[in-house]
Amino acid sequence: MPGVFVQGKPVASYPATAPEARRGAVRRITEVGEDVLHRPCREVTAAEFGSPDLAALIDDMFLTMYVADGCGLAANQVGVDLRLFVFDCPDEDGNRHVGHIVNPVVDEPDTTGRRLLDEPEGCLSVPGAWREVPRPDRAVVRGHDKDGTPLVLEGKGYFARCLLHETDHLYGQVYLDRLSKRDRKDALRQMTDRREEVFAQRAAKEAELSAPQEVTPSGPPSTDR
Repeated sequence: MPGVFVQGKPVASYPATAPEARRGAVRRITEVGEDVLHRPCREVTAAEFGSPDLAALIDDMFLTMYVADGCGLAANQVGVDLRLFVFDCPDEDGNRHVGHIVNPVVDEPDTTGRRLLDEPEGCLSVPGAWREVPRPDRAVVRGHDKDGTPLVLEGKGYFARCLLHETDHLYGQVYLDRLSKRDRKDALRQMTDRREEVFAQRAAKEAELSAPQEVTPSGPPSTDR
């Protein structure tokens, strides 16, 4: 039976939205072409672990991710130059994975039994666009939580895609960079056509999440996807 994993560990029960979101404020999501998305982010320093500012950023990122109907969000997607992302994402077995990771590094892939899946991928910073991107069906990412405790996240299927997509962001890479020129042009055309519709949906979602009741994120998630 599918379960819920918070920071990589199973839990008996969990709310529809992460508790961090209830403490957060919505931030503007940066868009492709903005400099902060196209350069490597700096590492969180030892002095920053455990700080109120880091905790508040994570709170804001969770709420911003839910408002945008995403399953992951990197710090530079809210204009912050830090190696950090949050996630609330299912895997191929229907398990839900929720949490954050600081200074993530992807393990070198074990090619034994590994498959490349060529599946649709989107991005909250490329609103309204989807293109197929090949990704490994398994991923292991190592880093720390906000207090500096070591953390290992293992993903399969869609969750593996999320982990790899978000880690790419922190190296200054968006999924468009993995596309051919033709597919990149098509994705940017989709963004132009659908951008305003996406923003209207986000505004409606923000109003919904501001209401005095808990709701489950609706609609297909973007890999921030």
